[in-house]
Amino acid sequence: MRRLTLPERPDWRDTAQRMGFTFHTAEGTPYWDESAAFAFSLREVEEGIEAPSAELEEMCLAFVAEAIGSEEILTSLGIPRDFWGTIHESWQRGDRNLYGRFDFAYAGTGPAKLLEYNADTPTALFETGVFQWDWLEEQIARGVLPAGSDQYNSVHERLVEAFRHLRGSSAYRLHLACARDSAEDRGTVAYLEDCAKAAGLSTRFLFMDEIGIARDGTFVDLANGEIDVLFKLYPWEWMFREEFGQSVIGSRTQFIEPIWKAVLSTKALLPHLWRMHSGHPNLLPAYFAGQEGDDLGASFVEKPIHSREGANIRIIRDGKPVTETSGPYGGPIMRQKLVEIPDFGGGHVVIGAWMVASQPAGMLIREDSSLITGNLARFVPHVIEP
Repeated sequence: MRRLTLPERPDWRDTAQRMGFTFHTAEGTPYWDESAAFAFSLREVEEGIEAPSAELEEMCLAFVAEAIGSEEILTSLGIPRDFWGTIHESWQRGDRNLYGRFDFAYAGTGPAKLLEYNADTPTALFETGVFQWDWLEEQIARGVLPAGSDQYNSVHERLVEAFRHLRGSSAYRLHLACARDSAEDRGTVAYLEDCAKAAGLSTRFLFMDEIGIARDGTFVDLANGEIDVLFKLYPWEWMFREEFGQSVIGSRTQFIEPIWKAVLSTKALLPHLWRMHSGHPNLLPAYFAGQEGDDLGASFVEKPIHSREGANIRIIRDGKPVTETSGPYGGPIMRQKLVEIPDFGGGHVVIGAWMVASQPAGMLIREDSSLITGNLARFVPHVIEP
């Protein structure tokens, strides 16, 4: 694993606009950054990222099976009691999930260390599955990258296939929704809608605040059509707090992600994985704050169990605060042993490993000048060297 300095494509911004990647620059700073790329060997990808992702996914699914029967665990995950029965039913029914992303600290040597699992609403799908691949093909054609260069990237194909088999062989209509205030979220949903159409589905987009509830409790769209299957880029923990979310209980609508994913879409997952698999090479020691047996010593990271985009994180090294971020998230805190996030000269590097339908599908790389990866971290493409 190494960082390469490469010439940018002179027309990449025009290409991005044409392809619908309108959020390539955020708050005046580059989000997509192709002045560099990370090069890997095939072995590093297969053994260092892909294989651990598959194993961790199996561990997470085993945890869901344990959690749905434990009041103690469900309480520790911050899931309101009203929804426990619906979560249990969703898991027992075998509701299929679509995608998620493991975030790793990895430098090409030693095992990748899991920082967290974005199991419910991760973004950066289009950048990974389409624009990153477009970059690879064009840079090979321009002679910037050698012929035979490859990428760990089957995200697009796997998403299309997952939509095609989400309900077995049954045809269905898909509604997709997100909040109004994020160009990135809207871009992600637009891309997923394209994947669903490629799978042969009929689709309709609407914003979350346009979803209605009929008198019988059915979720409906603006035309009062029943919403049979809904992809929502909107976190389950937010829905749990809203009056609107109560209508999920007993609803006929199939949700993507399914409600059982709420068991995994919390940083409270990390102490439980460590409890179940203490010493696993891809896990970091993790505990709930104040938990008996906490042996993290004087260097650790504090995270609210429900926080997003690097908000409200605090890093303690040798007993002293190093850095922290502000944000709107409070509630229970978990602690994770501090691991040094590698820096190859362009910022601290976090690798995101995609799972689609619980199968490894590709990866992305983010760089940030901060030790805490935030929402303005740069997306840097990668290549597997021939």
